[in-house]
Amino acid sequence: MGSTYGAFLMTTLFSSLKTFGAACLLAASSVMSPGAHAQDIRVRLGHVFAIGSPQEVAGKEFAELVKTRSNGQMEIALFPAGQLGGDEALGRELARGSLDLAFLNVAGLTGLDPLLDIHYLPYAVSTFEEADRIHFNPDGVIQKTTRETLRKRRIEPLAFFELEFRSITNSQRPVATPEDLRGMKLRTPSVTNIKTLFEAAGAHPLALPFPELFTALQQGTVDGQDNGPALTYTSRLFEAQKYMTLTNHIYAIGAIASSERFWKRLNDEQKAIVLAAAEEAARNQIANNRKLNREYVEKIRQGGVAVIELDAQAMRPFRELGRAQWDKLASVYGAERIQALRDELAKNNIQ
Repeated sequence: MGSTYGAFLMTTLFSSLKTFGAACLLAASSVMSPGAHAQDIRVRLGHVFAIGSPQEVAGKEFAELVKTRSNGQMEIALFPAGQLGGDEALGRELARGSLDLAFLNVAGLTGLDPLLDIHYLPYAVSTFEEADRIHFNPDGVIQKTTRETLRKRRIEPLAFFELEFRSITNSQRPVATPEDLRGMKLRTPSVTNIKTLFEAAGAHPLALPFPELFTALQQGTVDGQDNGPALTYTSRLFEAQKYMTLTNHIYAIGAIASSERFWKRLNDEQKAIVLAAAEEAARNQIANNRKLNREYVEKIRQGGVAVIELDAQAMRPFRELGRAQWDKLASVYGAERIQALRDELAKNNIQ
């Protein structure tokens, strides 16, 4: 009887251990699998945009949409205004998988790959309506090139948003034709496309860090600069300028992006939630950005700056000059891509 009872105890103990072990495995798999317990998903999103900017507002909207649509199971902590570093630093952290999400100025990632400022080709477009057909065409050259290049760097693009058209301000004279730029000292970012355009117009581009720009304008180190209305107004650059021409020579876009590592953690339902939220936040940001763009132009005008708005005829020589520089940039973007973009413009009747 003792041996029978002992056998019973061993059998019971073995069965209990199996049950306990299975329970432990299930618990472990639930913790490790974000698909099983999405409430464990707490991620970080970084960007460089100022508090209150359309991009920062869109970041908050994106985070709220994800949280609401996942019933609180996915939560995004926001780090705006460069708290986690500049665009290139954010891009590198995404590529490493040490950052989960970011709102990126894609042109700031050329240190990762020079193809990432293909949207900076001068005068690819010069109106918002043209930008909608070219830059926001998911099957177009610009988005396809940008998406493919980001993915090669282990960054997953979710949606594209708007930065702005670049314009020219200066303290010397009204600019109504490309010839008016001749001899003018213009601060530019370290972007080959912009430098090439201004040199072709006979201007003298000078690369300066943005924090030094206002003082350089005040002291006459440079005559002008080429940021868009939003940055020109919010950074008070217009206070050191007399003239502004809405040249629209560069149209800049940004990307809501995920690290490849984070993206692979998500199941299909979670990916759908994040994608839909990114697309909605981007659409709303574009609408908000364009409304504010017009308001900033008016505020700059009210600040005493003479604002010149170019009609289609006045824009034509600027556009012709800009596009004439494209072949010089073929070594960066590839002659085939440049020709494909020309074909896309022709197909869309953009002259």
